[in-house]
Formats: sequence, C-alpha cells, structure tokens
Amino acid sequence: MHSPHTSPTPDSYVRVRDAREHNLQGVDVDIPRDVLTVFTGVSGSGKSSLAFGTIYAEAQRRYFESVAPYARRLIHQVGAPKVGEITGLPPAVSLQQRRSTPTSRSSVGTVTNLSNSLRMLFSRAGDYPPGAERLDSDAFSPNTAAGACPECHGLGLVHGTTEESLVPDPSLSIREGAIAAWPGAWQGKNLRDILDTLGYDVDVPWRELPAEQREWILFTDEQPVVTVHPVRDADRIQRPYQGTYMSARRYVMKTFADTKSPTLRAKAERFLTSTPCPLCGGRRLRPESLAVTIAGRPIADLAALPLAELAELAGTLNGTSEAARVLTEDLTSRIAPILELGLGYLSLDRATPTLSAGELQRLRLATQLRSGLFGVVYVLDEPSAGLHPADTKALLTVLDRLKAAGNSVFVVEHHLDVMRGADWLVDVGPQAGEHGGRVLHSGPVAELAAVAESATARYLFDDSPTPPREVRSPRGELKVGPVTRHNLRDVTTEFPLGVFTAVTGVSGSGKSTLIGEITEELPGVGRLVSVDQKPIGRTPRSNLATYTGLFDVVRKVFASTDEARQRGYGVGRFSFNVTGGRCETCQGEGFVSVELLFLPSTYTPCPDCGGARYNPETLQVTYRGRNIAEVLDLTVESAAEFFADTDTPAVTRSLTTLLDVGLGYLHLGQPATELSGGEAQRIKLATELQRGRRGHTLYLLDEPTTGLHPADVEVLLRQLHGLVDAGHTVVVVEHDMAVVAGADWVIDMGPGGGEEGGRVVAAGPPAEVAGASGSATAPYLANALG
Repeated sequence: MHSPHTSPTPDSYVRVRDAREHNLQGVDVDIPRDVLTVFTGVSGSGKSSLAFGTIYAEAQRRYFESVAPYARRLIHQVGAPKVGEITGLPPAVSLQQRRSTPTSRSSVGTVTNLSNSLRMLFSRAGDYPPGAERLDSDAFSPNTAAGACPECHGLGLVHGTTEESLVPDPSLSIREGAIAAWPGAWQGKNLRDILDTLGYDVDVPWRELPAEQREWILFTDEQPVVTVHPVRDADRIQRPYQGTYMSARRYVMKTFADTKSPTLRAKAERFLTSTPCPLCGGRRLRPESLAVTIAGRPIADLAALPLAELAELAGTLNGTSEAARVLTEDLTSRIAPILELGLGYLSLDRATPTLSAGELQRLRLATQLRSGLFGVVYVLDEPSAGLHPADTKALLTVLDRLKAAGNSVFVVEHHLDVMRGADWLVDVGPQAGEHGGRVLHSGPVAELAAVAESATARYLFDDSPTPPREVRSPRGELKVGPVTRHNLRDVTTEFPLGVFTAVTGVSGSGKSTLIGEITEELPGVGRLVSVDQKPIGRTPRSNLATYTGLFDVVRKVFASTDEARQRGYGVGRFSFNVTGGRCETCQGEGFVSVELLFLPSTYTPCPDCGGARYNPETLQVTYRGRNIAEVLDLTVESAAEFFADTDTPAVTRSLTTLLDVGLGYLHLGQPATELSGGEAQRIKLATELQRGRRGHTLYLLDEPTTGLHPADVEVLLRQLHGLVDAGHTVVVVEHDMAVVAGADWVIDMGPGGGEEGGRVVAAGPPAEVAGASGSATAPYLANALG
C-alpha cells in the first residue's frame, strides 16, 4: 500500500478526471489499484454515480468498442459516461444488486455452476443399475432434453385446472362472471355470447348447470365456430360475426404457455393448480437418470440437501476412481466459499427468484472466487445488504481473497465494519443531490477523521454507545402462529402492539417468513401496510411525482393558468402518458429504448424532446416562470421552495413528507427505473405518511436501512418512531444494531440459518435480549448498547 507521498509506479492508480455524471461536480480522483477501496457517502451523494455510472460504465464502453465494430454505433446511442478521461483502468466486472427477473429454471445450482460439478460426478462416478449404460452429464439436468422427465418437461410439476380454480364462486351466473379465468372486456363477452348461441343458459347460477355442461364449458378441446348475433347496446349497430369457442382450460393453458406479457401470465397462473408430476414424483428427471445413485441417493435428493450437508457428504466419499476423487474435490472446493459467506443453508435446487438481493449477490461473489480472473476491477454494490453482523467478517475475508488474487475491489458500502476493513476510502458528499457530488476524501481510512464536512467521519470514528431509550409499554399483543413454512416448524410468537419491534437473526433464520405471516385478518392488526424495497414501477413512465400523487395536483395548477385556459388545455394536456401534450417520438417517456444484441436494453434521451417528454406547444405554458418539464426537473427541495407561498396545501404536504424521509435530493420526474431499492422504500413510506392517519396501522418493513448511510438511518428512524408515538405499530426486520438497540421489543430468530434456524431464540426488550445465551445477535446488540 503506497502512502501518497512516495512515488508509486506511474500506472498503479485509476485516475478519473472531470467526472460529471448525474450530480458529480467535475470530480478528479485517484484510486490505487489492487486494494480494497470503499466508496461512502450519504444516499444520493453521488458515490454510485462515481463507482458504477463512471468507472464501471467506462470500462464497459471500452469493452464494447473492442468487441465489435457494430457496437460503436450502439455506444454512440447509449452515450459514454460524462467524464474527461480515465487512465489506468483495468477491465471491470460488476456485481450489482440488479433485481433481474431470473426464470423458474434458474437455481442456486445454475448460478454457482455447482450443478455442473454434481452432474459430472454422477455421470463419471455414480452407481449404475446392472447393465445400464453410462449417461452423459447432460442426462442429469432437468433443463436438457436428455435429462428432463418426459411427462413434466423437467419442471417437476404438472399444471392443470380444476373447476374450483376456474370458477371460484359457483353462485354467480356466466353473465355475472362465474368463469373468473376468462379474459376480461370484449373477448370475455364474446365467449359468453358464443355459449348463449350454442344454447347454454348464461343466466342461471353456475352450480345449477348440469355436470356435463359445466364439464364441456370448462374443459372441452373442441373449438366450434358459430355465427353470433350480438344483443349488446341497442344504440350501436352490431353486425353478426363468426365466433370461435375456446374452453376456459384451453384459454388459461394457452395464455400461460404463449403470452409474452408477465401480467397476463401471472393472471393465468392464478387459475392453474400445480401438482407434483406423477412420473418423476416432482424430481424433474427421467427414470433412467434417477436410477443412478451416489451414497445410495439419486441426484435429485442431493440437490435438495442444504449445501453444508452436501459438503459433509462429499467429504465421506472415498471415491473408487481417480475421476471420482478429482470431481469430489472440485465440488467441495466450490461449496467452501459459499459456506464461508453464511449461505450453507441453501440447497442447489432452491429457485433463484426466492433468494433475497443480498443472498444472490453473495452467491455470485462466491462463484467469482473460483473463476480465477486476475487484474480486473470488481465493482460491488453494498455486499453487506441483508447480512447479519456475525457474517460480516466472512465477507471481508472473501473480499480480501479477491484482492489477493491480484484484483482491485471497489465497493459501494454503508456498513461501518466494511469501511473499517478497507485499505482506501473515497468519501463523496457532503450531502445529497446538488449539495453533493464532490469527493471529500480519497485516501487511507484513518485520515478521514480530519475531514470536517464528512457525514461518514461522524459515525465512523464515534464509539460512544447508544444512549438508552425509555422502553414503551405495549397496549396489547398480536399472536402469530403456529407457523410451519420453509424452516419454521410450528412457531408461535407474540408481537406487542403500539411499540417498535425489531426482528433479528442470521441470514436464512426465518425472519421474513415469520413476518410474512402477519395479515390484516389477524385480530388486532387493523390496517396493514407493508413497505418493501420493490421498485415503484418498471418503466420510466412511473416516477416520483406520479407515484406520490403529487403530479395530479401540479397538472391542475398548470391547467388553471391563464395561458392554458386561452389555449383550451385541460389537465390531460400536461400528462406525458396520453396523446395530446406529450412528445410522440418517445411517447412521453423522454427516453427511447435501445436494444443491444445479447446485452440488456438501455434507455437513451429522446432525440426530439431531449428528455423533456412534452411537445413544444405544451412547453410554452408556464407557471411562475417555469414550464411543466422544468417543474418536473426540480429537486424535491427546490420544489418545496418554488411552491412555498402558493395555495397548494396538497403539494406542500407531499413535498414535506419526502423531505422528512431524507429524499430532498431526488428530482420530481426521476424515473422509477433510476431509483434504488432504499429510495423506492422511502417513497412508499412518505406516501403513507402523507395520508392523514385513520385508525391503528401496523407497518411492516423488511430491512429498511439497506442502502442507507448511518445519517439517513437516523432520519428514517425519527419517522418510524414518530409513527409509533402517534399510536401505530412498527415491525422491522433488521441487521443494523443501532436500529435494534433503539427498539422497544426484539424477537431474535435462529440460532443459525436454514435447518439450524427457524426458532425464536429470545424475545424481550433489547437489554434483555443482549444477554440471551445461544443467540448470534446478543453479543453485537450488547456492544451497541455499550
């Protein structure tokens, strides 16, 4: 590690000059290579814009340029990051917390390549039935034609429909919508009219139709064509038409199999019942493959074991052949880093969509350890997310091993222990949005202490324990359970009402499963609000202003200006979602989507409106000197000043709550696609806070501090404790001990993850849980309480 004073070799630094991406204010920074560098700063300060938006984006751009001439055209469209130059930059690998939508065929085994190792082992060293020929490793994969069970095509389930699933309420008639699985709108009416024409009674309650008629309507494979004479609206002339009948089952199965629309697919899925496949018993493989065993068990059984147990089992195989020995060693060495990162409770067949963002990122990290790449920059986005303090040490060990292999590791992180473990710290700030975007410090961690304006320094070097809070007394309790799901076996617990409860425990101990059982039906809940980190929208159409309802008010304000009235512009003219006022080139998105071959599609500003979303005429209407696009471009903070003395209480209330949860730096028109999970969660919370309080509400938050700087955590906690003081109940799942120390009640799950978890280890006020024996959380909580 060079101290800045010695003269290092000329290219041992990544040197960034004049970075202006997002809110960065012409940043110049030098970062040494081959060390662990942590980027810190409050949420929205610009640290991700520097690490991902500038450094990683530039590395990726150079890669595209080297790959194919056609890529140059694309880069021109996607645009290079706004930066003067970057020198000394190695190739980069990003492990971002992208909530990509993995398919149901993607699993822990496929993400980590462990499935390949296990299949090779079965193919080369499995015990085959007498006379069976050796199978290729492909035959042990449910995702190949050679291995998939012929009945369920390797999914393990057969999808079918039942009368109950298609007709949930048999007291309705067909006209009243008894067949819930039918499409809505015109298509559904069409099917109803065809049945009517075929002579079925569409006006009696479903349950009064004869069984064979119900059977035919729902399940027939016939598709008769009839001439329908519609009698709909008397005032419209309806021509007879040829209609084709399709049974409800056929419609659901066809939609499920063919549709490209995730919404339609999800709707169809609601009417399907899944039962384990009768041929493979849910094991997804063809009989020949299941006949091959190791230690007396087929591959499907081993794939269902927690990795910790699989590693133990592999250790006991004293293989007969050299091949068996090599393959067993390969398998155990691949599992080792996964166990190290505290994920030993996962099994190979666990589907990727059921993993949390933190789990998935750590799996990818463990896989990278084996890839043997060197001389690259790994850029990681908060790898400590969802990680219990007990597992943080392991994370640092893994990051150190990536570094030892000759790589540079750049981490965007809020966790103080990860910062302390860094070789070099880049602190961005001092605040968020336009009040941030400067590098306050780039150097060894200890030297940050001298930087007065750093918000990070205040927390990093302050060891004073949390002052003890007076614990509130509950005004009742909510009984949850007995629950048996995932790894919870018959668990019952009480959540106190009217106080702040934290649910703690290592990854995989069952925290999310437990709070998932809290529903509005339980006595004592009242209104239930679950504030999660799912995106508030999947396209640039959804943004901060539309989601909070702020935009409706702003559009009314514009429509009531004199200019708009003279031109006859109504509220709709100022919407970018409908034809009229919007720019038609990008249809009001402000962006056009660029499809890249074999790469995720990206958005680039619209060539016509330049991202303003509206056509020139709409933009001529101004309110207090700004047009609608300029108002959308204001930050929450500037908007609060802009609307301060106007008579728009709804706008003021909405903006105030956004400021209260620390989101003053976001632009009103910031597209949902650009918000982090933590930001999305706080927007939902703000939207909740501005709805006047009615009756008792129970707020559930799953790891609300993920993606938040300690300074932002304080702001968030003030809001949550405010809700409790107003008589509501707040339940959080949390790993941040500063939050847990300030709770009124703690429920600690564990003691381990997976099979070793799923029990309530301790419950009580923080001071009591801090002394609990056998709890992985207790020592860290005791430390926070001082």
